[in-house]
Amino acid sequence: IDELHYYDVYAPLVADLDVKYTYEEAQELILKAIEPLGKEYGDVVCGAFRDRWIDVYPNKGKSSGAFSSGTYHSNPYILCNFTGSLNEVSTIIHEMGHSMHSYYSCKNNTPQESSYTIFVAEVASTVNELLFCHKKLRESNSREEKLSILNQLMETYKGTLYRQTMFAEFERDIHALTEKGETLTREVMCDVYYKIIKKYFGNSVVCDKEIACEWMRIPHFYRSFYVYKYATCISAASAIARRIETEGEEYIGKYLEFLSCGGRISPLDSLKVAGIDMSDPAVVEAAIADFKEAIETF
Repeated sequence: IDELHYYDVYAPLVADLDVKYTYEEAQELILKAIEPLGKEYGDVVCGAFRDRWIDVYPNKGKSSGAFSSGTYHSNPYILCNFTGSLNEVSTIIHEMGHSMHSYYSCKNNTPQESSYTIFVAEVASTVNELLFCHKKLRESNSREEKLSILNQLMETYKGTLYRQTMFAEFERDIHALTEKGETLTREVMCDVYYKIIKKYFGNSVVCDKEIACEWMRIPHFYRSFYVYKYATCISAASAIARRIETEGEEYIGKYLEFLSCGGRISPLDSLKVAGIDMSDPAVVEAAIADFKEAIETF
């Protein structure tokens, strides 16, 4: 194409992978992917499958999408709508990461200290997702499957590390305007958003004027200061996944201890338990390097 418009970045780079998995096959793939996390972690996940923590299939009147939810005294249940695609296998292992984080947090803390903050809420889920993608990349003999997985990795980094940081910058700037006593009109907010879009996408992408209104449809903007956590979590998760893969059992104990922190200590301190210092720019730079590696491999 002669011009790359903002909406063109959402066009798929590869065709949908024409492979379907049964739920039993999905469980087997997931259990193999989490083997690096050790027997204790694997046994709990086996129990989750056995004891039906997961509402698996689409059904009449059922909510769409996927999420993990529970209480201090219940199992951390998972809702999903599994139809057999590789992406949906990845979704289950992602949500299982959330549930395992909740499991360890509740098991090792009092009720009032069992809830972890949004700063780390996507770490455990993304670690699982990255372990799954990395394992499939290493072992797959199918070029189409590898390209599909690499595309998923690239979309993950683009959508969380870059896009959510862009969102967070917009949110920061509009709140700064209110602190100065300025009125937030639609025109003001559209102008702020459009300038940030142009800043992030540069001269290589045509930013049509209509994209200035995109902020209106982003649901997380209606929950103040929520979006930044996606960028912090993908950065921490990238570092953790690499350490799990390179250091093995020596590191797993630190990671499980992080999962067990709950809200007992600050999120920054809980990540330091896993050897991740989010005040060090190297953590984010390493995530950017992982994104670059996926692009170059693709």
